[in-house]
Amino acid sequence: MPDSEAGGVFSGFDPARVPSPCYVIDLVKLEENLRILARIAAEAEVEVLLALKAFSCFAVADLIGAYLQGTAASGLWEAKLGRTRFKGAVHTFAPGLKPDHLGEIEDLSDHLIFNSAGQWSRYRDLVSVDGRCAYGLRINPRHSEAETPLYDPCAPWSRLGVPPGQIREDGLAGISGFHLHALCDQGFAPFDRLLSATERTFGEHFGAIDWINLGGGQLLTAGDYPVADLIKRLRSFRTDTGLRTYLEPGTAVALNAGALVTEVLDTGWNEGHFAVVDCSATCHMPDVIEAPYTPEVLGGETISQAGAAEAEDPGVLRLGGPTCLAGDVIGTYRFENGPAVGDRLMVLDQAYYTMVKASTFNGTPLPAIALWDRHGDTVRIVKQFGYETFESRLS
Repeated sequence: MPDSEAGGVFSGFDPARVPSPCYVIDLVKLEENLRILARIAAEAEVEVLLALKAFSCFAVADLIGAYLQGTAASGLWEAKLGRTRFKGAVHTFAPGLKPDHLGEIEDLSDHLIFNSAGQWSRYRDLVSVDGRCAYGLRINPRHSEAETPLYDPCAPWSRLGVPPGQIREDGLAGISGFHLHALCDQGFAPFDRLLSATERTFGEHFGAIDWINLGGGQLLTAGDYPVADLIKRLRSFRTDTGLRTYLEPGTAVALNAGALVTEVLDTGWNEGHFAVVDCSATCHMPDVIEAPYTPEVLGGETISQAGAAEAEDPGVLRLGGPTCLAGDVIGTYRFENGPAVGDRLMVLDQAYYTMVKASTFNGTPLPAIALWDRHGDTVRIVKQFGYETFESRLS
């Protein structure tokens, strides 16, 4: 996962201003990110969509809609969210489509992307031909750049996209564009290599399509990302191909724009000092376990490898969630003044792939959601969840 720049952003925020646990979105940082994405869209003459799978906080939909051209959905419900809560176009891709969802997805979408030639063949007689919705095909250039196998759609035996050599020109009848996505929290160089590989493996078909969606997975808004290089590469690609081009970042939209406020519930020692907090890696930030990675905590130094010395250090704490899962561990940190029961902490860079993945496993309450305007120093709680949220998911 990326190194966070959120420490400086949230160092001026008092976590006692919100309930705990609580996701806090910094509107100023979010808008800074959006300005960068809008610059890329304008100067590269491409269109940028928000990937709802990463960040779908519709409380900030108006702000996002002022800068981006729409949303990218991963199925029926996200398409409905994009159409009803956000502005702009809706582009929908789902690896598996149910026939009884097809009509509604098509009505909600401006682009509908199919995962395989077989899927398109089965459904193309069922879709409308009125021209309102454009149809695309996901391609798989078989070029792996993702560093974690869990996030590599180009790995062998992948179910995602059509590999080179499986597209026939007659199979493209009705298809007006391609979609690819093969990066995860990476920089410009992997994107450049991926795009070059795509040009080699699928370039012969570019004359038969009108548009291409190059996906997301780039840290476009990170401080060290070479935005000018990306713009130059995209402009060159568009000049060479004539294709209308889309990007669909998720992480980059909310990078370093969020924190998760949590409260210390208990502390103890068992061959090392630990603290139990009211937020959960398992429930509230599952990428900590899935990636895995250790998130930054404001005021704490991340300890990647803790030995005997760290175990005896009273300033070193292993933070874990309130669930009964033994592996619900956030990370190990050194604090100048170890937090005590009742103290508040802030886990940094927790806007993307958090709210969208949060669960009530173990009956764990969902965090509230708050918006912080750093310029005016105002805080607005936009959502709180009660017991009914947990019960309503069961029967």
